[in-house]
Amino acid sequence: MRILVLSSVIALTLAACTSEKQVVDAPAAAPPESAMVEAAPAVDAWEVALNGAHRSPENRARDVHRHPRETLEFFGIKGNQTVVEITPGGGWFTEVLAPVLKAQGSLIAAVPDPSTAPSDGAKNYFTRGNEALRAKLSADTATYGGVKVVEFKVREPNFGPSGSADLVVTFRNVHNWTGWGSDAQMFKAFFDVLKPGGVLGVEEHRAKPGTTIEQSKKSGYLATDYVIKLATDAGFKVDGQAEINANPKDTADHPNGVWNLPPSLSVKEGEDKAKYQAIGESDRMTLRFVKPA
Repeated sequence: MRILVLSSVIALTLAACTSEKQVVDAPAAAPPESAMVEAAPAVDAWEVALNGAHRSPENRARDVHRHPRETLEFFGIKGNQTVVEITPGGGWFTEVLAPVLKAQGSLIAAVPDPSTAPSDGAKNYFTRGNEALRAKLSADTATYGGVKVVEFKVREPNFGPSGSADLVVTFRNVHNWTGWGSDAQMFKAFFDVLKPGGVLGVEEHRAKPGTTIEQSKKSGYLATDYVIKLATDAGFKVDGQAEINANPKDTADHPNGVWNLPPSLSVKEGEDKAKYQAIGESDRMTLRFVKPA
């Protein structure tokens, strides 16, 4: 009986060793086919926004002049930020900003309150513009459903709770506020709404150095040092200057100011529009400022 038990123990021990050896020596399982496929490239939010069906062919054609991707990347925009776009007009840049910020960020479109307009002409202009922008946004909720429109007083602007925004951007608008006598108040309000470390991005028609404010009010072009002073007087620090929107063909001295150029092409009857079309859109400064942390 002892011999039989001992034989059984030996047999079980050998079987266990053989089984263990088979496990150790077994070749590694082949990786699943899905693991052998290269990971898909990350979705390019800029390309999606710029090539979206919500943009008209006319607006896309202006990309070559307005450089939306390069400009917004220079400002440092990220998809999870709270961004305030100041006086977006017809929403040209809103078309690009809204899709990029829709999933994780927030876009606020700040428009002037018509009741605070400096003149009857401006009041009508504000009213028409605000109505057109709201109609544009409401007509395509898939793209613009997350955009919030807020109105501000022209001479007492407020863009939201203090320290609530990551980025404030404005495109070709500063000359208007200079004309209304409210540019200093606007820059102070930008400073207030931004978080410490927040960024102000400004694009503006660029005048020749030495251009006076009175000349600027007529031409729509502002001197770079004037815009920088508006920002630094409000508390900002200069954080970058770019030539993304430079146009050396633009002499900035046209009879009807910047409005002679595309897209306005506001010229007298019989005057050659082709001359201004050949210049293209204006020469512009592109400035980035930061609110000290």
